[in-house]
Amino acid sequence: MRGLPVGPRTLRARLITGVLALLLLTCGGVSLATTELLRHFLVGRLDQQIAAAGARYAASLEHAGGPNAATDTRAQAPGTFGARLLDGRVTGAGVVDGDADDADVAAGDRPADTDDRVDLSAADQGHLAALPPDGSAREVGLGRLGDYRVRAVAGRDGDVLVTGLPMSPVEATTNKLVMVELLVFGVALTATGVAGALWVRLSLRPLKRVADTAERVSALPLGCGEVTLSERVPDEDPRTEVGRVGSALNRMLGHVEQSLARRHLVEERLRAFAADASHELRTPVATVRGHAELALRHPGPVPDEVRHSLGRIEAESRRMGAIVEDLLLLARLDAGRPLAADQVDLTRLALDGTADARAVAPDHHWRLDLPAQPVLVPGDADRLRQVVANLLANAAAHTPGGTEVTVHLASAPGQVVRLAVTDTGPGIDPELARQVFERFVRGDRARSRATGSTGLGLAIVHAVVTAHHGSVELTSRPGRTVFTVTLPATA
Repeated sequence: MRGLPVGPRTLRARLITGVLALLLLTCGGVSLATTELLRHFLVGRLDQQIAAAGARYAASLEHAGGPNAATDTRAQAPGTFGARLLDGRVTGAGVVDGDADDADVAAGDRPADTDDRVDLSAADQGHLAALPPDGSAREVGLGRLGDYRVRAVAGRDGDVLVTGLPMSPVEATTNKLVMVELLVFGVALTATGVAGALWVRLSLRPLKRVADTAERVSALPLGCGEVTLSERVPDEDPRTEVGRVGSALNRMLGHVEQSLARRHLVEERLRAFAADASHELRTPVATVRGHAELALRHPGPVPDEVRHSLGRIEAESRRMGAIVEDLLLLARLDAGRPLAADQVDLTRLALDGTADARAVAPDHHWRLDLPAQPVLVPGDADRLRQVVANLLANAAAHTPGGTEVTVHLASAPGQVVRLAVTDTGPGIDPELARQVFERFVRGDRARSRATGSTGLGLAIVHAVVTAHHGSVELTSRPGRTVFTVTLPATA
């Protein structure tokens, strides 16, 4: 099972993603640094305010209604927290709320601790009791009152006076800064992504032209025939990396074009030589064979050694004639000579070919699996008959006696016809299976020569089927070998 993609695949997407990732990390670092610096600055200002306020408000909680109570309360900023502790126990705590009741306190109409008093939970009192009275500022949580920055100092009566200011303004300011930074950085990331995508697209345009050229070249049929390789990369600026790649690719395409031209010239010469040699050899081979047959029919006494030699001459001349005919046929197919386009009944060819194979190899078990109706294809009847004959001869020659060979013919969906020859022999070696349709390839060289095989039978099958715009495939394993021919059906 293939894993799911974990990131962008194209170079453009990776570059844009990388730029945005780096920008996101930079923005995140800047945001963290500015937020932390601002918070540190605000907390420092808060500590200065606490130090300036001293312990006057906390002391006023001890002397409620005293002559300085109104002044001590009025001098404090709203939200100021004060507490008095004696022997680790909170004896009084309050928060300046800054409402109208503080005016009454300032006028002396009511004591300072009647309106601003607060009740602290046991946990809050424990937090305050744990503060060291050394005058250093610390941050504590006071339950429903929230977080406070507090400072504890020793009082005149052996008590501890705690003064604090709320952290909520600091938190509100830092939160507002974070929201502003998120908005600004979000806009910056979006704008950078759009601008970066356009810029990367523009910058990678030469590389895209290189890739497009390579794709067009890869789609060209370079396997055989004359090839005109005119594709070139337009960008060859040696000052850029892409330009150097384009220049190297153009040089490589030039070398490939020259090599293909030389290969085509050599192929043409070889085809011409094979065709000329085959054509010229037909007459002398036929002459040798005729003289051998005539000598064997001599009415007079012929020594056994001479008769044996004449028989060998006749057999080898027949074999040489078959090779010449096969080479000539391949040369004609290579030259692209048109084949006949008649209506061919593959059912009849399968019947005739199987009957001939049964007569030649009676020790094999021949089976037919044919449809009830005739299967017609357009093509050359003689050449297609040779395809069937070669496939059956190959099965007879390369499998032991008792092997079952089945000829299956059927019309498949998609306007194609499939002819399959299946045998239950030992199979074909995987190394040989990859080149079985090449010329002069033999599965067993010694036995092939003994049975008269030229190594051209399957090559002719491939060439004839290809000339009919079809295909031939091989699948093989021990106990089952299948040659499948696929041909266009009659419209």
